Amino acid sequence: MASALPSHELERLAMTATGRSRAALLAVPVTAPEEQARLDSLIGRRLDGEPLQYLEGTVPFGPVEVRVDRRALIPRPETEQLWELAVGLLGQAGPGTPLVDVGTGSGALALALRAAFPTAPVYGIDLSSTALDLARENAAVNGLEVTFLEGDLLGPLPEGLRGRVEMIVSNPPYLSDAEWEALPGEIRLHEPREALVAGPEGTEVLARLAAEAYWWLGIGGRLICEIGETQGEAVLGLFGEYECEVRADLAGRPRFVVARRGASCCR
Repeated sequence: MASALPSHELERLAMTATGRSRAALLAVPVTAPEEQARLDSLIGRRLDGEPLQYLEGTVPFGPVEVRVDRRALIPRPETEQLWELAVGLLGQAGPGTPLVDVGTGSGALALALRAAFPTAPVYGIDLSSTALDLARENAAVNGLEVTFLEGDLLGPLPEGLRGRVEMIVSNPPYLSDAEWEALPGEIRLHEPREALVAGPEGTEVLARLAAEAYWWLGIGGRLICEIGETQGEAVLGLFGEYECEVRADLAGRPRFVVARRGASCCR
């Protein structure tokens, strides 16, 4: 059964089953019956298509490590790059610099922002109450304070933040219905559809977020979103009221829209 999995996955599952490091496993391999039983169970679940990250239970993300399960999307390297981009553009942030993560899911982006800017107020918003439960668990485990709010896009934010937010980050749903159907079963059968699919076109949530964010951002404030690699041109049209550019991921694919609110007071 084990031979059907890549060696690096077997190693990671063995670490999960035993609680030992890679080096410790070299010194003391899996021999105890109870450890072997746990490992065999994990291998079986992995062969059935369950994501490796769900089996391991946690994912490192920038300066934090977050628990992951079926309540929220697994944080990907592209989203960690979004965090790096946001931190680089922001530079510094203090108590008067509100930061917002829309579609926070596991809370990874919001918590990583809080870790990078420990005195800045950070808000994480999600439609899913179960995802927010996971995000709050992750905040407690990491010892970080983030205000998590349930609701649609920016609607739950306190009204006093309107026109004052310094940065909004988001890994929103950006797949089309057709793209969802073409995804491998490992994703379709385990990760939440609502965190991935925006609608028939795939840009529906991005369009709504662009329209709403304009009024929450302060002058010079930025909205940074992860997008689909084929959506760059369409997204530039959606963000036409902003000073806007599309940036590439580490593979050179158009992956992020960086939109800045200029000094104009009206549209």
